Amino acid sequence: MKGSQSKQTDQAADWVTQLQKPTKINELSPLAQRLIFSLRLIAVYRKAGKDPFAALASRLGSLVVAAKSLQLVEALAHAWPDPVQVRRCCCQLVSHDELTIARALQAVANRERANFDRQLVGLLPHEAQIDIWTAATELVTAEFA
Repeated sequence: MKGSQSKQTDQAADWVTQLQKPTKINELSPLAQRLIFSLRLIAVYRKAGKDPFAALASRLGSLVVAAKSLQLVEALAHAWPDPVQVRRCCCQLVSHDELTIARALQAVANRERANFDRQLVGLLPHEAQIDIWTAATELVTAEFA
């Protein structure tokens, strides 16, 4: 039991250390970069009170990818414990929320459900993780169609 607690403590400490290191967007996969771009663009349009769909479809080059991106962002926004923190579109650094979401999406793309769950454990209820896994799977499928 103590060994298990020590391992969990070490994992938590590693996670906190990783969060303290600023991550640049170009260090992430192209799929993760596109999602972060989508998150940021949606945030700008929502703040302006406008529908982001047309701009998103134009920039992503696909109506289906734009729709699936919006569905995933809606699922995330509904389940996330606080408003999702995104950086400005021009910023090369990613926020902690963006990084967590990007890592979860990459786990979906790699078909690594355990890694996906690990990214979101303690952050979201299990039911929300299922919804986000489903929405992310649909986005990944659309991206590679």
